[in-house]
Amino acid sequence: MIQILAGEKGQGKTKRLIEMANEASKTIDGNVVFIDDDSRHMYDLHYGIRFVETSKYKICDYEVFIGFIYGILSQNGDIQKIFVDGLSNIIQSLNGEDVENLCEILDRISTDYSVDFVIIYSAPLSEVPENVKKYLA
Repeated sequence: MIQILAGEKGQGKTKRLIEMANEASKTIDGNVVFIDDDSRHMYDLHYGIRFVETSKYKICDYEVFIGFIYGILSQNGDIQKIFVDGLSNIIQSLNGEDVENLCEILDRISTDYSVDFVIIYSAPLSEVPENVKKYLA
């Protein structure tokens, strides 16, 4: 399953994502991963959540991000949820078509590895690609 939290900056998406991650860490049996472009929210998360900061990695497009996700999954087969804050900040080059392709691949990964994704995509709802709207939460 993929859930996209879309909207413009300042609408409380990150706060909601942190709340969802903290709740998941208490209610699921597997592991939770939180991916962010910086470390400012690291201490807002439950201590059992694996925090991954991407600023040290050059994630230039969605294909590199997919490889990054596979790397995380290869290290731990018990991951059940992955939360991604600031997709547009993590991936240096991201357009509407890229978001569609990314969601299609993440949907397959979700099925193949039994992992759920919750992602923040900072864009007005009117700019969310049509094929991505089915993932909006």
